[in-house]
Amino acid sequence: MSDQLATEVPPLAPRGGRPRGRILRGGPLGNVLRALVPLAWVGPAVALIGVVVLWPVVVMIQTSFKNIDSIGFDHGYTGTKNYDALFHRNELVGVIERTVVWTVAVVVVTMLISLGLAQLFNQRFPGRRVARWALIAPWAASVMMTAVIFRWALDGSNGVINIFLHDLGLVRLGSNQADWLGRPTAALIWMMAVAVFVSLPFTTYALLAGLQTIPADVYEASRVDGAGKWRTYWSITLPLLRPALIVAALINIINVFNSFPIIW
Repeated sequence: MSDQLATEVPPLAPRGGRPRGRILRGGPLGNVLRALVPLAWVGPAVALIGVVVLWPVVVMIQTSFKNIDSIGFDHGYTGTKNYDALFHRNELVGVIERTVVWTVAVVVVTMLISLGLAQLFNQRFPGRRVARWALIAPWAASVMMTAVIFRWALDGSNGVINIFLHDLGLVRLGSNQADWLGRPTAALIWMMAVAVFVSLPFTTYALLAGLQTIPADVYEASRVDGAGKWRTYWSITLPLLRPALIVAALINIINVFNSFPIIW
């Protein structure tokens, strides 16, 4: 009897005469409010992207159609003259080729080394925590500072790298062979090495996070089925690690393509 009365008695209404929460539960206003709720979470991120990313792109595109001298004075719009001058430069093809080689080589080498490091750090061994902390060091330091340190280390006369190679009898200090940054091909290779060194920490931790999300039951099932280590790695680990691999590769492509401090 009490249950029947509870279902028949309408909910108490506030002084205004309307049941509590009806505005949010139904009606046009409630639908609008419910539709705006996600903006409270997404809005700040969208605003940040608009101010930090999209607006500078718009300004950069507008600037590309202006005549701005080396001092910074704006002499007005020039149409497509800047683009015409760019596409008629003889160095453009070489710049594009080196940019492609730089990006592809750094990303591929970084992904391969990071995959091995992530696999290593996913295992239990003495000093694993210290090794993980040590890997963060290149990531914590600024790219500019890392590039300057490597420039000092590659000095042809007293750089620590050349001193080490000289002690091994591989190079002679002060010679053209030790002038790594004075030769285009050697300089490009060393810049790639520095870019890989800087990119390893983030990529390794991204792949390590992906490895730790793979359930242990999957590996137990593969062992029961008699799959070996390589078969398990190719058929289980890599397919389940694909989302982390894609995210790490995309972020690395963006970062390496825009990595100006190392080259500068």
